[in-house]
Amino acid sequence: MSSATGSRVVVTGATGNVGTSVVRLLAQDPEVEWVRGLARRTPEWMPPKTEWSRVDVGSEQADLAERFAGADAVVHLAWAFQPTHDPAKTWRTNVLGSIRVFEAVAAARVPVLVHASSVGAYSPGPKDQTVDESWPTHGWPDAAYCREKAYLERTLDIFERDHPDVRVVRMRPAFLFKRQSASEQRRIFGGRFLPGPLARPELLPFLPDVPGLRVQALHTDDAARAYQLALRSPDARGAFNLAADPPVDADLLGGMLGTRPVRLPRTAARSAVAAAWGLHLLPASPHLFDAVLRLPLMDCTRAHSELGWRPEHTATDVLQEFLGGLQQGAGADTEPLRGRKIG
Repeated sequence: MSSATGSRVVVTGATGNVGTSVVRLLAQDPEVEWVRGLARRTPEWMPPKTEWSRVDVGSEQADLAERFAGADAVVHLAWAFQPTHDPAKTWRTNVLGSIRVFEAVAAARVPVLVHASSVGAYSPGPKDQTVDESWPTHGWPDAAYCREKAYLERTLDIFERDHPDVRVVRMRPAFLFKRQSASEQRRIFGGRFLPGPLARPELLPFLPDVPGLRVQALHTDDAARAYQLALRSPDARGAFNLAADPPVDADLLGGMLGTRPVRLPRTAARSAVAAAWGLHLLPASPHLFDAVLRLPLMDCTRAHSELGWRPEHTATDVLQEFLGGLQQGAGADTEPLRGRKIG
């Protein structure tokens, strides 16, 4: 990845949850000459060695090859979670926009592409054991997020076949949290009017324990370090699972919050989510809820052994930090992460 004066990296989606962590880490890296952050809205935040370029990867008018010119690597993070009621719109941004990014990487002769895939790309799998990167990536067809991530896995299969000179890395992280993303994620998944201060243990009479609700979490900064290591590792190719221990379930959350888990049937929980989503009270769709109940737990041995990566935060640490940020309306100095405290 290196040039005579250091590596040059373009980051799409540079002002979001993952993008801000990746940009901050690369801007501090002595091996990096410059970082070019692409975003729909230029932020006030100005880390060292970083320049901003205002662009929407979902726009057919965006000249991405021009913005990738001279880069040693492109880290593709841009993604739209909303509107869940209009999957054609997210498809245009997430799938067609990503395809434009891949094509621009080839046209600009960028030698390295690191793509943000997800645990959401995986087909349904076990909750009592972990799966490695060979587990099928067909997603959960009803959930737009999973469908789009899985489609891009197939797209990259073809891209790698047609462009063997490009080193392609696919990161498949668990659910990513940090304190500064709390306000953004509350708006994306809970709705803009859900008061963050309600996320207090004393206000929860019980914790719903839904069968299958056992997932993995990861601090966004730990994920960013994996991206940095992948850029530095000339032999790193293919997919890497990224997650922290322990797996998150109702027992762990109940112990952390001091709240009693109460078993709730899947159908009852899904009906409540579907009703709130249908009334536009909840942005997170029941289809995504179905997918979460079926996502496998990931084995991260490959990232440990080939990248030398290990998370510095436990999943419990991550959730405690995130909940604190949620209660305090935490955010950062970019438009997607802007802190907003309601209630």
